[in-house]
Amino acid sequence: MANLHPAVIVTNIKNFIPITLEMENALYTSWFELFKIHCIAFQVLNHILPPPPPVAPSAADGEVPPAPPPADPIWAKLDAIVLQWIYGTISTDLLHTILKPKATAAQAWEALESIFLDNKSSRALYLQSRFSNLTLQSFPTASAYCQELKVLVDQLANVDAPVSASQLVLQLINGLTGTKLDAVGMMLQQAKPLPDFYEARSRLILEETRQSQQPPTDSALHVTAAPTTPKRYYMSHNTLPGTVNPSLSCPLWSWNTSLVLQEL
Repeated sequence: MANLHPAVIVTNIKNFIPITLEMENALYTSWFELFKIHCIAFQVLNHILPPPPPVAPSAADGEVPPAPPPADPIWAKLDAIVLQWIYGTISTDLLHTILKPKATAAQAWEALESIFLDNKSSRALYLQSRFSNLTLQSFPTASAYCQELKVLVDQLANVDAPVSASQLVLQLINGLTGTKLDAVGMMLQQAKPLPDFYEARSRLILEETRQSQQPPTDSALHVTAAPTTPKRYYMSHNTLPGTVNPSLSCPLWSWNTSLVLQEL
C-alpha cells in the first residue's frame, strides 16, 4: 500500500468532477479546470499535458539511432485510468466522437480541445454577441443571469477574446434595464469605485430576495358584508274581538278589522 499511486484509489470520478461535458451545455471551461485540478492532485497531469519530448542527439553517419525506451506498464496503467476519467465525465455523443482504439489520455484531451476551441474567430464573434445582448428578462432569477454572464466570459477567454472585470460588471448592470432590479443597477453604476462582479451579484440576489418576501403594496382589503335579504311582508285581516268573522258572507263595510304587517 505504501507504493500505491494516488490515482489508483479513485473509485468514482463523479465525486470530484460533478458535471458532464456535453456538446451544447457550454461547460468546457469549468470541466477543463476541474479535470486539470484533479489530475494535479492525483499526480497525473503529465498524462493530459505531456511535456515536450527531449531532442534526440543526431546520430553520426553510419550509426544506428538508439531504440526508444521500453513501454512502462505502470505508466500505461495510469494513462488508462486517466482515459477512463475522461470518458466517464463526457456525454455519450462526445464519447462516440473521440473514441479511438489504442488512444492515449493526451490524445482524447486534445480531441476535446479541438472540438470546443476550433474556429476561435467565429466563436468569439458569436459569444461576444450573446454577451452584449444578455438581459435579466431572459432568466427566472438574478443568480441564473449572473451565472450565464460568467460562463460567457470564461468561454470568451478560451477563444482569446477576454473580457475585463469592469466590462463584465457594466454588462451585468446594462442587462437590468427595465426590470424589477433596475434601481439596484442604477446604484451600482453610480458607485465609486465600481463594485466587482461578485459584490454586484450579491446585491442583486439580496434585493431580489427582499422583493420576493415583501407583500404586494397595491392590494386592498376586501370587506365582504353579509348579503341582506329583503324582508317580505303580507297583510292579514285580524278580526277584533266582538266583530263578525270575515269568513262569513257579510258586507265588507260590516267588518271591524285592522290591517297588520307581519314579517315572514
